[in-house]
Amino acid sequence: MDVSLTAVVYLLIIARHLVNSTHPECSIVLHLQKKENECKLKMKTIDEASLQSNSNKTAGCVMEWDGVSCWPAASEGEIVSVRCPLPLLKPETPPVVITRNCTGRGWSKPSLPYYKACYFEDYEQEEDVGKEKNYFDTLKLIYSVGYGVSLAALLIAVLVFCCFRKLLCTRSYIHLNLFVTFMLRSLAVFIKDAVLFADKSTDHCTVSTLQCKAAVMFFHFCVLSNFSWLLVEGLYLQTLLLFTFTHTSKIFWIYATIGWGCPSVTIVVWAMLKKQLDDEGCWDNLESSLWWIIKIPILLSIFINLLIFLNISRVIVRKTKAAHVNQSETHLYRRLVRSTLLLIPLFGSHYVVFALFPEHVGVGPRLCLELVLGSFQGFIVAVLYCFLNEEVQKEIQRTMRRSQT
Repeated sequence: MDVSLTAVVYLLIIARHLVNSTHPECSIVLHLQKKENECKLKMKTIDEASLQSNSNKTAGCVMEWDGVSCWPAASEGEIVSVRCPLPLLKPETPPVVITRNCTGRGWSKPSLPYYKACYFEDYEQEEDVGKEKNYFDTLKLIYSVGYGVSLAALLIAVLVFCCFRKLLCTRSYIHLNLFVTFMLRSLAVFIKDAVLFADKSTDHCTVSTLQCKAAVMFFHFCVLSNFSWLLVEGLYLQTLLLFTFTHTSKIFWIYATIGWGCPSVTIVVWAMLKKQLDDEGCWDNLESSLWWIIKIPILLSIFINLLIFLNISRVIVRKTKAAHVNQSETHLYRRLVRSTLLLIPLFGSHYVVFALFPEHVGVGPRLCLELVLGSFQGFIVAVLYCFLNEEVQKEIQRTMRRSQT
């Protein structure tokens, strides 16, 4: 395949990977793969026929696949022409003919390079391709840094809670599980990039290996678990406000079932159906109807958390304004909900914007919100739930005073 055409297809693969969807331009790769198989089948048939007839090889040029077109066998001095493959042509562009001469030394070079005859019209488009590549490379660098910072901050936060045992309670255990899901989500992104994106020569439109399918499954499980534990945070806070005397430790296992059990069952069901009904590529096709098995739980988590946020805001306003509520109870309500109220809008509002839109709508803003902002969510969680937590700060100060005395 021509170098410039390869660069174009590679950029399309980058875009497909970043938005985690099957890009329409993958039809170019699939079309070329189909034509290559047809050409090789013809070449094999001709070779078998010549062996059976014991015919001597005559002067001329044999049938050849050049990466884009299948050139038929020709006699020396003959000029052969082919048309540009239709998937490579722009809309409303007339078919372009490319010719090659059969010489005594074999096939000559094409009369026009494929990227000039079939795809590019001028050098401005080449500049646009370069700008898109730089944009995607920059985007990948930013979200890689974001997930790395989040992973480091969350690891420190987990160590802080584990070292100071007095901080551990039902609320802290829920926070720890949320930290773990953000850490797993960061690791899943790095694993997915390493498996699907490290080798730039790999054809991501047609590759289908157990390794890449496992990476995509793990990524989807981590994302589902992350949204499930964000939902648990909201449900726990709602329980504290509505049922003041409830022993929340007794229902922690219900929270654990929601946070880990539901994503596990969802992923197993999705994987079994993908294996039976849509076992193509690396299972990262978001245009498949089976994608709704994963998308529906995520949407439910987003909108339930949004409703919880609105209801908690209403309860806080009502209880803090009540005449019989004393100052200590008011402070308790504010302290319990402060960190979560800061996080629920952050985790819910920007996902709600694109939740009901198709995956190909608003790709640019979606990439910025879900990749760039999303990569720093774990860092924000660690800061608000651990580093700025009054109980954590007091426990650290108490330990430091003890060590000094």
